[in-house]
Amino acid sequence: MNIKDKKLFLFDMDGTIYLGNRLFDGTTDLLSLIKERGARYMFLTNNSSKSADAYVEKLGKLGIKAEPSDFFSSTEATISFLLKNGYKNKKIYAFGTESFKKQLSEAGLDITDKYGENISVLLCGFDTELTFRKLDDASHLLFDGAEFIATHPDWVCPTEYGCVPDCGSVCQMLTIATGREPRVIGKPKPDMVYAAAELCGVSLEDTVMIGDRIYTDIACGVNAGIDTILVLSGETSAQDAAKSEIKPTAICENVKEIYEKYLGKEDL
Repeated sequence: MNIKDKKLFLFDMDGTIYLGNRLFDGTTDLLSLIKERGARYMFLTNNSSKSADAYVEKLGKLGIKAEPSDFFSSTEATISFLLKNGYKNKKIYAFGTESFKKQLSEAGLDITDKYGENISVLLCGFDTELTFRKLDDASHLLFDGAEFIATHPDWVCPTEYGCVPDCGSVCQMLTIATGREPRVIGKPKPDMVYAAAELCGVSLEDTVMIGDRIYTDIACGVNAGIDTILVLSGETSAQDAAKSEIKPTAICENVKEIYEKYLGKEDL
């Protein structure tokens, strides 16, 4: 892969450019160099617990100036799916954070966070405000026959001290309890890559996906037919990568190594 020729760099965030409130070395250098060379970057995240504005604020505190248009999340991908497929007039139980519910509501979707009649869809995101009541409501809805949709399948979200259960783990609990499995919208589906490339006016051939998870980030890039770089700074270890049937185009220890290769105009 000729990384020097890429025009669009799609970055995962958690575990790729930072962990918790710790920005990885080389991140700002790489982002600055991409801009200097006339290319563009976007952040593609499965994390549906925060809005784009919240990410702008978070990256700002870490020293990265960003705009809402720099982000494309699984929440936005899910909203796009729902609006395009006739869900605007269906009542949706929003299983997620207050930020998640606000985004759905502002998009014109009919949402609730209380169990009741006439709810057609259970929509699960990464819920950092999880309560047992929500799990109880969700189980009721699935036994009632509500459609089950998840913003993304990530098992865990990496933190500075390890990992915490993410949307995929909570959905798995509900699957074990009810026998129902969700329809997944975010990565590894290729739609987020397609949307980002279209928004930026860049061909898939000139696009690269960079992330720390093989089964979402790298699989998303592979499914979209673009080059991928796996970083070993988050969820995936070198041993995991060796065992996986999903193979990235290249593997780097971290974004600092990508920066050094890009700076030297080396192939990956």
